[in-house]
Parts: sequence; C-alpha cells; structure tokens
Amino acid sequence: MTTAPPAGAPPRATLLSPSPTSSPAPRAAQAPPVRRAPLIGACAVGVALAGYVFAAHGSRPGVLLLLGIGLGFALFHSRFGFTSAWRQLVAVGNGTGLRAHTLLLGTTATLFALVIGTGTGLFGSVPAASAGPIGVGLLVGAFLFAVGMQLGGACASGTLFAVGSGQSTIVLTLFGFIAGSTLAAWQFGLWSELPAFDPYLLSDHVGWFGSWALTVVALAAIWFVARTVQARRNPPPVGAPPSARSSLARVVRGSWPLAVGAVVLAVLGAGVLLVSGGAWGVTSAFSLWGSKAVGLLGGAPETWAYWRQPGSAAQLSGPVLADRTSLTDLGIMVGAAVAAAAGGVWQLHRGIPARTALAAVLGGVLMGIGARLAGGCNIGAYLAGIASGSLHGWIWGGVAILGTWAGLRLRPLFGLGNPKPTDSVC
Repeated sequence: MTTAPPAGAPPRATLLSPSPTSSPAPRAAQAPPVRRAPLIGACAVGVALAGYVFAAHGSRPGVLLLLGIGLGFALFHSRFGFTSAWRQLVAVGNGTGLRAHTLLLGTTATLFALVIGTGTGLFGSVPAASAGPIGVGLLVGAFLFAVGMQLGGACASGTLFAVGSGQSTIVLTLFGFIAGSTLAAWQFGLWSELPAFDPYLLSDHVGWFGSWALTVVALAAIWFVARTVQARRNPPPVGAPPSARSSLARVVRGSWPLAVGAVVLAVLGAGVLLVSGGAWGVTSAFSLWGSKAVGLLGGAPETWAYWRQPGSAAQLSGPVLADRTSLTDLGIMVGAAVAAAAGGVWQLHRGIPARTALAAVLGGVLMGIGARLAGGCNIGAYLAGIASGSLHGWIWGGVAILGTWAGLRLRPLFGLGNPKPTDSVC
C-alpha cells in the first residue's frame, strides 16, 4: 500500500529527476544573429587547411583534421568544460559537469573496448590503449595542471575551443601552455627519472569486457555520489549560454545539452582512435610547436633528450600538418570558430586586466609543465586513461580535484572570482 504525498507537497525526487538547485535554472537567451564575416573566414580557413592537408599528406591526416573540426564544433556548442565542472563541484557542490564527465567517460570506454578489444583500425592503424606510469610525476603533474587550469581559465581542450571562439585572455593561456610544455621538454632530464611503477591496465587482468564493466560501475558510483552531494548542498544552477529556440536550429546555432555533447565527443574521440591508432590527445602538440619555434630562433631542440626518445625525432623533424595531435588541435580551433560565429557569439575580447593576464600566462605554464610530468592532460590522461581502463587516468582525476581546491584558493589573488552558494548561477 502506498501513501500519496500531501496536497501541495513537492514531488518526491528520483534518480532520474533533475538534481536540486537553490533556484530554477535560467532560461537561455535568444542567440544573437550569425556573425557572417567570422563565419565565412573560419569556413574558408577550414576548407583551405583541409584541402592542403589532403593534397600534401593524404587521407589519414585529412580525416584527423576533419575529426578535430568536429570536436571543436561539439566542444563549443555544448560548452563542455572540465575546468568549470571541477570548480563548480568543489566550490559549491554542483555536480552537473562531473556527471556529464561520467557519461563522456562511460561512452568512450564502451567504444574503446569495442575498437581496441577487436583490434579494429582504419588506414592500417592498430588501436592501442592509453596507459601511463604511476608515480611522482603523475601526482605532481596532475596537481600542477589542475591549479593551472583554474588560474588560466581553461583546460587543454577548453583552451583550444576558447581561442577559436575569440577569447583573447585564453590566447595568453595558450602561449603560456606552449611555453610550459617546451620548458618541460627542454628539462626532460630533471623529471624523466622520477620514481614510478609500471602502467596498470585492467584489461591485462580481467580482459576487455571486465575492464569495461568495472569502469562503468565505478563511473555510475561517481554519478550517484555527485548527485547526492548536490542534493545536500543545494547549489546555484549552472548558467545557460545563448541558444537558438528551435531544435533544428540548435544543431548549428547552439547550445547543446551536455549529454548530447558528451556522446558526440565520445564518438569523435573513438574516430581519432580508429584513424590514428591512438587516443585523442592535446598537449604533446604544444611541446612540438614550442620546440619548432626554438629551432627557428636558432636553438637546437633536436639535441634535447626529450626529442631523442624513440619516435620523437621523426615527430620533431616532420611537418606540423602531418602530426596527428597538431591536426586535431588546429581542427578544434577552426571548428570552435565556426560554431561560435554560427551561434552569433564569436567576439574578440579587449581590455584584459593585468592580473588576469598574469594568471592566464602562469596558468598556461603550469598546465604545460604538469601535462608533461603526468604524461597527459584532462584529455590524454584523464579521458583516454579512464576510457582505456588505465589506473593512471583515475589517479589523475582524483589528484585534479585536490589541485582544483588549491587553485580556487589562489584565484582571488589575481582578481578571479569563485562560485558562491548565494550566487544566482555558478
């Protein structure tokens, strides 16, 4: 026998009902008109770049560039963030972003298990899992990266799509990111021998099905914990970016629900694995770009121990537009520019306060160093590692929460605010 709730009582929350917030989520503003000039420019750059890559380097690099453009389009239209998700969780307990992470991770893990478990690849590639050593470099690197992304205002993927959308402050973050990555490559000998255990892949012990099942169960537990924490803290809702009103127009004019963005990103990331044989990554390209700049300025990066590792010399000596990570990175910026212009929100921001500019550069440097020490960023270590069933991905994510807490304590020193329980949105 069941008892109906008293008249006027709020409906009983279920696991499928929206997580409670201190106020209703705001309605998205109407998207501004299309920014025609930036849209035409971004499309022209994308077509010219794709045409050159296909003609000069072949189908495989060309497809990787197109996948990168798709990633940038999806990242911007869904505003899929890692930096903001962790900041909202730690500052006020809003787990909306983290729950979106679990969907992205779970979908990617499913696709990775199918691709890697069956050995399916395109263009002759052999798919491989992403696994990294577990040691001091991972712990220090993930912590520095998380602090850096809270100061710099974006993570690795977020930096790229924010630059593509015209955010001038994040251009400074990107410059710092490249500088930090290059510095870490130059000083490879200082950190390459830090104590570490060998990589640990679940699939080596329980097979790919067992690895996938354990990963999905762990992600489901995190989803439940994040929802429980949010219910107890009752935080402000997440703000809603401008959007087209009709569902069809939202495809190209934004904004997409986080869940849609998570699934699209997972499919495109699996496409990168199929085409290249390796998981989607971001930050190794920054070391390459910075090292090539050093070479153009008269330096000799080819003598650095970092570039004398197996396979690295060929990467340094080869063209940037043949490097798979550079292709997807450039594609993300182009795709984000197209999405932002189509959504009417592409805009160059001027008048950056000095403290904000300093935080952007410093945050980028910390992320560049941290990514190299940890063997990856929020994409190459966190997303690809967890989706591959690698223990280092889980450790990276856990340490990143701690680094986020530290980064939030530093943000006010640079005039940067943090979400508060009394805010209307976080």
